[in-house]
Amino acid sequence: MSALVDRVRARLAEDGREPTPAVVADAVRAESGGVASDLDVLAALRVLREELVGAGPLEPLLRDPRTTDVLVSGGGTVTVDRGAGLEPAPVRLPDETAVRRLAQRLALAAGRRLDDASPYVDGWLAGGPGGAGRGVRLHAVLAPVAVDGTCLSLRVLRPAVHDLGSLARLGTLEPVAEGLLRAVVAARLAVLVSGGTGSGKTTLLAALLGAVDPAERILTVEDAQELQPRHPQVVRLVARPANIEGAGGVTLRDLLRQALRMRPDRVVVGEVRGGEVCDLLSALNTGHDGGAGTVHANSVREVPARLEALAALGGMERAALHSQLAAAVQVVLHMRRTPRGRVLEAVGVLGRQGAEGPAEVVVRPVWERGRGWTADREHLGRLLAERGVTVPWSVP
Repeated sequence: MSALVDRVRARLAEDGREPTPAVVADAVRAESGGVASDLDVLAALRVLREELVGAGPLEPLLRDPRTTDVLVSGGGTVTVDRGAGLEPAPVRLPDETAVRRLAQRLALAAGRRLDDASPYVDGWLAGGPGGAGRGVRLHAVLAPVAVDGTCLSLRVLRPAVHDLGSLARLGTLEPVAEGLLRAVVAARLAVLVSGGTGSGKTTLLAALLGAVDPAERILTVEDAQELQPRHPQVVRLVARPANIEGAGGVTLRDLLRQALRMRPDRVVVGEVRGGEVCDLLSALNTGHDGGAGTVHANSVREVPARLEALAALGGMERAALHSQLAAAVQVVLHMRRTPRGRVLEAVGVLGRQGAEGPAEVVVRPVWERGRGWTADREHLGRLLAERGVTVPWSVP
């Protein structure tokens, strides 16, 4: 049967037609020459369908509504995250060749190149492999760059289904935190959502945007199409990498400049990864209140240091970064992933440390999960009062 599959694969490659089930079946019949049994033909069809349609043996995992990530490590080992951390998957790719072939096919479906000359790729599978009905973010690294074998990472991105109320019911937000976030949105305070990979930053940001006044126009700028807030006035812009010739690329910095010309009420960056932090801070300092973005950071207090590193990539000096940051962003929300799920860990307010000279920006936690309000909550109270919003701790 293995020889039959190899012959059919070669025929399909030479044929160049789309490998629909009918085309694959015709190729199997032609290559079997009548000497293969019905069971061999069916087995060959099953193997080829897994290789040529959707995400192959990973398809059932991607269709599972609980799945957030599917990871394939060197040698074909598959793990899946269904919201409670990684666990072994009930499927396995047979060998390095199969993993490499699947990674290259998915990269092609995403319109990206993946070969020895370009051994890693980051792409977007619109609608999900095999028509899964949702987007999948693809990342792959070929061997020998991936020393133990080709690695494939698939993140399932679903439309926003959670608002702030549902996140509170799920336990992501404590009841008092829901009221706090609604007050922050109503006051049009600029927000950064921080946290580690998979901590729920994008989910929380989408829920926050869903609470924005329907009359306001939101412009989102992203590397990958992840944010899908439930709001009637959203314009989404997505960056595009350069083609093989190095032309046609559209960066986040390019899109941020365009967004400012599109009459936004709020400007949102899906994730700040590099020098575009300079443009985001500039945008938030041009009268566009209530903007937002996400950033990787280990804790709420470490956000300024993280932004320093990113701003350096954009050529902004440290003193300039702290000056821009102090004027542009008011609130930091820190997400954390726990064995029981993703939770809002802390809420902080940005402020200057010291009253004189070029004081640095620090983040003062005003609320922490498990501890409640801190002594610094009055910093947030002043920000809310200045904008005519009732402080949440005064609400019975």
